[in-house]
Amino acid sequence: MQRTCANAWCNKSFEITDDDLKFYEEVSPVFGEKKELIPPPTLCPPCRSQRRYVNRNEMHLYKRKCDFSGKNIISIYSPDKVFPVYESESWYGDGWDPLEFGSKFDFSRPFFRQFADLREKVPRLALVAIQNENCPYVHQVWHSKNCHMCVDVGYAENALYCYATYHTRDAVDCAHCRNCELAFELIDCVLCYNCLYLLDCRDCHDSYYSIDCQRCTAIAFCSNLRDKKYCVFNREIGEEQWNEFQKKLTNGGYGDMESNLESFNSLMSKVLRRADHNINCENCVGDYLINSKNCFHCFDGDSSEDLRYCCRMDEQVKSSMDIDQCVYLESSYEGMSVAGHSLLFCQGMLSPTDSNLIYCDLIYSCSDCFGCVGLKKKRHCILNRQYSEDDYEKLVPKIIEHMLKTGEWSEFFHFRTALFDYNESVAAGYFPLARDQVLSRGWRWRDQTEETPVAFHTIDASELPDSIYETPDDVLNWVIRCHKTDRPYKIIRQELDFYRKMHLPTPRIHPDERHKRRIALRNPKKLWNMTCANCQKPIATSHSPKRPEKVVCEECYLKEVY
Repeated sequence: MQRTCANAWCNKSFEITDDDLKFYEEVSPVFGEKKELIPPPTLCPPCRSQRRYVNRNEMHLYKRKCDFSGKNIISIYSPDKVFPVYESESWYGDGWDPLEFGSKFDFSRPFFRQFADLREKVPRLALVAIQNENCPYVHQVWHSKNCHMCVDVGYAENALYCYATYHTRDAVDCAHCRNCELAFELIDCVLCYNCLYLLDCRDCHDSYYSIDCQRCTAIAFCSNLRDKKYCVFNREIGEEQWNEFQKKLTNGGYGDMESNLESFNSLMSKVLRRADHNINCENCVGDYLINSKNCFHCFDGDSSEDLRYCCRMDEQVKSSMDIDQCVYLESSYEGMSVAGHSLLFCQGMLSPTDSNLIYCDLIYSCSDCFGCVGLKKKRHCILNRQYSEDDYEKLVPKIIEHMLKTGEWSEFFHFRTALFDYNESVAAGYFPLARDQVLSRGWRWRDQTEETPVAFHTIDASELPDSIYETPDDVLNWVIRCHKTDRPYKIIRQELDFYRKMHLPTPRIHPDERHKRRIALRNPKKLWNMTCANCQKPIATSHSPKRPEKVVCEECYLKEVY
């Protein structure tokens, strides 16, 4: 079945397969003995993803008051948001009851308007941070210690400005890494120690400025190497010559590091690239997948199975479709930041025990609820109002029938009722739009006003000492202006100690801009149909045909690398 995307600014044709239709039928909810069928989507897969991601903020943190305790807190919600925001202790506590905000369903009004009214009243959780120690400025971080300005990080210690990084220690400016230590500017790396500026590397030690290398020690400016030592530009130079070369690589000077980065960037355009980054996968079409099976058009997943149009599946995600940012999930459809079983059109599920939820938001350990916000350990609720099991089973089908008439059933939450302004949300990174484009579509845009940190001295980044050895402790009292964005930032003690230990100069660029540059080095969540540069076999790849790298199929890649 071919359809045209209902978004007027898109209008692209997309396919709904027989497998898709079968899935919609399988996950459709049953009340009594009647199955309430989910109709096929009206938006194409990218527009559906964009609509979900406008409800997720990762990188923007704000100072504000907890609306329960009055304490000064850090939150992903700016102080001007209409709904109340509670710190974690207050939100999970017994001092308030989400059912107090409940209302009876009004069949004279669309569901989404009633849901938006409810969401404006119910307190929201300031940050998602679980069992951390000394991690005040983090979001979506769990079981970690001494971390600063990290997002989506787990089981980490002494991590700063890291993203989607797990089981990692003493790391700064890393993204999508696992089990790394003494790491700086690593992207998609696993089991690396004492390394900087690596991309797609695994089990490497004392290595620098290299791409797609595995089980290597003491290498620099290398690509596609396996089980090598003492190599520069893919040429073995011996231990003695390497030791002399390494001193130049780690001399703590900013000018030399910039020169090294120029060589690294040049290397990236010449390296041999495999069509995808998938590892130990079966029947998968997508990229950055690990130990997964039967995943179609999926990206960034681990231990996932039978998925379509999903992204960022942390672990054990099965039999689901159109889900982003999920873990321990099964039999679910159209969700953002979810965990649990049989979740339809939901976001912000806080426990893998959540189940049988429809159109719910920010739910903890609940089941059999419809259109609810902020509930904890509840069952058989509609718009935060408690019902008996029998009344719930009778009322929900009537609401679904009403939503079919209003055209709302099977649509995710509307752009106009999103939790965040467009340029605050993750959607702005995956689907960048100019301010005028956003406003012309009726969406919200936030004109950011940045507070300059209090300091005794303000300098332009270009005025920083070239060498880390010349950088005084007093730099901790300076406000530095990024020489690319002019945004102010500061260096903290933990960060300065790391740079000195790793012989790295203090950064000249704002942390947010550094994050953008790292993410830009990863392939987009998009596939192109191309042919292998060697054998001309058809391949689906996330490497853009406009890029200069040589892209080959799995078989040709293995022949050349091994």
